[in-house]
Amino acid sequence: MRPPRTAVERGSAVRDQAPVVAAVAVGGAIGACARYAVALALPTPADGFPWATLITNVTGCALMGVLMVAITEVWVGHRLLRPLLGTGVLGGYTTFSTFAGDVDTLIAAGQLARALLYLLSTPVAALIATWTAASLARRLIIRRIA
Repeated sequence: MRPPRTAVERGSAVRDQAPVVAAVAVGGAIGACARYAVALALPTPADGFPWATLITNVTGCALMGVLMVAITEVWVGHRLLRPLLGTGVLGGYTTFSTFAGDVDTLIAAGQLARALLYLLSTPVAALIATWTAASLARRLIIRRIA
Protein backbone atom coordinates (compact mmCIF):
# COMPACT_ATOMS: atom_id res chain seq x y z
CA MET A 1 0.00 0.00 0.00
CA ARG A 2 1.43 3.37 -0.96
CA PRO A 3 1.52 6.24 1.54
CA PRO A 4 -1.11 8.98 1.20
CA ARG A 5 0.10 11.81 -1.08
CA THR A 6 -2.57 14.47 -0.93
CA ALA A 7 -4.08 16.32 2.03
CA VAL A 8 -7.40 14.60 1.39
CA GLU A 9 -5.75 11.17 1.37
CA ARG A 10 -3.81 11.98 4.56
CA GLY A 11 -7.00 13.18 6.28
CA SER A 12 -8.78 10.01 5.26
CA ALA A 13 -5.91 7.88 6.54
CA VAL A 14 -5.97 9.68 9.90
CA ARG A 15 -9.75 9.21 10.19
CA ASP A 16 -9.41 5.52 9.34
CA GLN A 17 -6.68 4.97 11.95
CA ALA A 18 -8.12 7.13 14.76
CA PRO A 19 -10.33 4.33 16.15
CA VAL A 20 -7.37 1.95 16.15
CA VAL A 21 -5.19 4.44 18.01
CA ALA A 22 -7.99 5.05 20.52
CA ALA A 23 -8.49 1.30 21.06
CA VAL A 24 -4.77 0.80 21.69
CA ALA A 25 -4.67 3.77 24.09
CA VAL A 26 -7.69 2.61 26.11
CA GLY A 27 -6.43 -0.97 26.19
CA GLY A 28 -2.94 0.16 27.15
CA ALA A 29 -4.30 2.13 30.09
CA ILE A 30 -6.24 -0.90 31.30
CA GLY A 31 -3.23 -3.20 30.90
CA ALA A 32 -0.85 -0.79 32.64
CA CYS A 33 -3.25 -0.49 35.59
CA ALA A 34 -3.42 -4.28 35.86
CA ARG A 35 0.38 -4.49 35.75
CA TYR A 36 0.62 -1.87 38.49
CA ALA A 37 -1.84 -3.86 40.62
CA VAL A 38 0.36 -6.96 40.31
CA ALA A 39 3.43 -4.90 41.27
CA LEU A 40 1.60 -3.57 44.34
CA ALA A 41 0.46 -7.05 45.33
CA LEU A 42 3.95 -8.53 44.91
CA PRO A 43 6.49 -5.84 45.79
CA THR A 44 10.12 -6.69 45.13
CA PRO A 45 12.37 -6.22 48.16
CA ALA A 46 15.68 -4.45 47.55
CA ASP A 47 17.60 -7.73 47.52
CA GLY A 48 14.77 -9.90 46.17
CA PHE A 49 13.83 -11.56 42.94
CA PRO A 50 11.40 -9.53 40.73
CA TRP A 51 8.55 -12.04 40.85
CA ALA A 52 5.89 -9.50 39.91
CA THR A 53 7.54 -8.68 36.60
CA LEU A 54 8.18 -12.34 35.80
CA ILE A 55 4.58 -13.30 36.60
CA THR A 56 3.22 -10.36 34.63
CA ASN A 57 5.24 -11.17 31.52
CA VAL A 58 4.55 -14.90 31.62
CA THR A 59 0.81 -14.54 32.23
CA GLY A 60 0.57 -11.79 29.61
CA CYS A 61 2.25 -14.00 27.03
CA ALA A 62 -0.04 -16.91 27.93
CA LEU A 63 -3.08 -14.67 27.48
CA MET A 64 -1.70 -13.51 24.14
CA GLY A 65 -1.49 -17.14 23.02
CA VAL A 66 -5.15 -17.71 23.93
CA LEU A 67 -6.25 -14.43 22.35
CA MET A 68 -4.51 -15.09 19.05
CA VAL A 69 -6.02 -18.57 18.76
CA ALA A 70 -9.47 -17.21 19.59
CA ILE A 71 -9.46 -14.28 17.17
CA THR A 72 -7.49 -15.76 14.30
CA GLU A 73 -8.46 -19.43 14.23
CA VAL A 74 -11.91 -19.62 15.77
CA TRP A 75 -13.91 -16.39 15.70
CA VAL A 76 -13.86 -13.42 13.41
CA GLY A 77 -13.83 -10.49 15.77
CA HIS A 78 -14.36 -6.81 15.26
CA ARG A 79 -11.43 -5.08 13.56
CA LEU A 80 -10.62 -3.21 16.80
CA LEU A 81 -10.51 -6.34 18.96
CA ARG A 82 -6.87 -7.21 18.27
CA PRO A 83 -5.59 -3.63 18.74
CA LEU A 84 -7.65 -3.22 21.93
CA LEU A 85 -6.82 -6.53 23.58
CA GLY A 86 -3.51 -7.57 22.01
CA THR A 87 -1.58 -4.38 21.44
CA GLY A 88 -3.44 -2.36 24.05
CA VAL A 89 -4.34 -4.43 27.12
CA LEU A 90 -1.68 -7.12 26.84
CA GLY A 91 0.93 -4.71 25.49
CA GLY A 92 0.29 -2.43 28.46
CA TYR A 93 0.20 -5.35 30.87
CA THR A 94 3.46 -7.01 29.85
CA THR A 95 6.58 -5.07 30.64
CA PHE A 96 9.78 -6.13 29.01
CA SER A 97 11.27 -2.70 29.66
CA THR A 98 10.86 -3.27 33.40
CA PHE A 99 12.36 -6.73 32.87
CA ALA A 100 15.48 -5.10 31.38
CA GLY A 101 15.59 -2.60 34.25
CA ASP A 102 15.27 -5.44 36.77
CA VAL A 103 18.23 -7.22 35.18
CA ASP A 104 20.25 -4.01 35.39
CA THR A 105 19.25 -3.51 39.03
CA LEU A 106 20.26 -7.05 39.93
CA ILE A 107 23.63 -6.61 38.22
CA ALA A 108 24.22 -3.26 39.95
CA ALA A 109 23.44 -4.94 43.30
CA GLY A 110 26.14 -7.53 42.59
CA GLN A 111 23.64 -10.35 42.13
CA LEU A 112 25.09 -11.64 38.88
CA ALA A 113 23.83 -15.23 39.19
CA ARG A 114 20.29 -14.05 39.98
CA ALA A 115 20.43 -11.56 37.09
CA LEU A 116 21.56 -14.26 34.67
CA LEU A 117 18.88 -16.66 35.90
CA TYR A 118 16.23 -13.96 35.46
CA LEU A 119 17.60 -12.88 32.07
CA LEU A 120 17.44 -16.43 30.71
CA SER A 121 14.32 -17.72 32.45
CA THR A 122 11.94 -14.89 31.56
CA PRO A 123 11.96 -15.24 27.75
CA VAL A 124 12.03 -19.04 27.97
CA ALA A 125 9.09 -19.10 30.40
CA ALA A 126 7.21 -16.53 28.28
CA LEU A 127 7.65 -18.58 25.10
CA ILE A 128 6.62 -21.81 26.84
CA ALA A 129 3.57 -20.07 28.34
CA THR A 130 2.53 -18.69 24.95
CA TRP A 131 2.89 -22.02 23.19
CA THR A 132 1.21 -24.01 25.97
CA ALA A 133 -1.71 -21.61 26.33
CA ALA A 134 -2.24 -21.44 22.56
CA SER A 135 -2.14 -25.23 22.28
CA LEU A 136 -4.59 -25.69 25.15
CA ALA A 137 -6.89 -23.00 23.82
CA ARG A 138 -6.84 -24.59 20.39
CA ARG A 139 -7.78 -27.98 21.83
CA LEU A 140 -10.46 -26.67 24.21
CA ILE A 141 -12.09 -24.22 21.83
CA ILE A 142 -12.12 -26.53 18.84
CA ARG A 143 -13.47 -29.38 20.99
CA ARG A 144 -16.36 -27.17 22.14
CA ILE A 145 -17.15 -26.08 18.58
CA ALA A 146 -17.01 -29.58 17.11
